[in-house]
Amino acid sequence: MPVRLLARHFDKALAPSGLTSGQFSLLMTLNRPDPPRPGAVAALLAMDRTTLTANLKPLTRRGLAEIAADPEDRRARRLLLTQAGQAALIAALPAWRDAQRDLTQVLGGAAAVAAMRSQLAALAQP
Repeated sequence: MPVRLLARHFDKALAPSGLTSGQFSLLMTLNRPDPPRPGAVAALLAMDRTTLTANLKPLTRRGLAEIAADPEDRRARRLLLTQAGQAALIAALPAWRDAQRDLTQVLGGAAAVAAMRSQLAALAQP
């Protein structure tokens, strides 16, 4: 499947950083001033909450992300990118950019990449 091929392309590029493409995407999703709720992250990454929780576990064990109580509603949770998580993203970003550039070249340019993104977005629609 093309999506898996894309993931492998980015996994290979990100391997020296110790992150997978999925972990990189998850950390990027957490990289915002207002920590998101798990449901919003799961929806953005097109995964169910159980899969999100499973993907978060290795990141929290490594100290790259945290799950914290929402200060406005102690029953709810927020997902936070730690300082170590920010450092990991900063370190991995050049490899991600290189992989993105290589992908653009292999696919024939920015227009082809935009078309691929549009097709993948169409697949994600219910």
